[in-house]
Amino acid sequence: MTRLVVREAARPTEIRFETTDRAAIAAAFADLGALYEHWEVAGDLPADADPSVALELYGERIGRLKEVGGYQGADVVRLRPDHPDREKLRTAFLQEHTHADDEVRFFAEGTGVFYLHIDDQLIQIDGEQGDLLLVPKGVKHWFDAGTEPNFTAVRIFTAEPKWEALYTGDAIALAVEAALVA
Repeated sequence: MTRLVVREAARPTEIRFETTDRAAIAAAFADLGALYEHWEVAGDLPADADPSVALELYGERIGRLKEVGGYQGADVVRLRPDHPDREKLRTAFLQEHTHADDEVRFFAEGTGVFYLHIDDQLIQIDGEQGDLLLVPKGVKHWFDAGTEPNFTAVRIFTAEPKWEALYTGDAIALAVEAALVA
């Protein structure tokens, strides 16, 4: 279930606001200059399917988003518990960073947690299959796929597909993970 949790960055175990209502999540994201939508699921991807099948299944909606947002490229990342680089990728995603481009992600299957660090707020969104998230360029954030990642996400870019993180050097992501796991 998609869930939005707003916390104070200095006290991540204290919840200011929490909701699973998709309209409330979309409104909260809009207030932040971000975007949340839930798309009707076009079907499950076969386990042995090439991840690019997600581009075909959601091609019309991805095309609309590209046209409206001026995006040019898209690719698909599929991460499973048996992926040989899952720990390395989790470490990279789990560090607070920004991008020179919007971070646009559509969960074609599976789940993951995005954290946005805006001023003194920590906005957590537990994403699931069908969720589209747009984190505006320059917004500090990180992504947690968990220790047993299981998701397929379409990534949409303004130019050729390339994930480039600008790490902030702030250890907040690790501190938040430690506080929430404790």
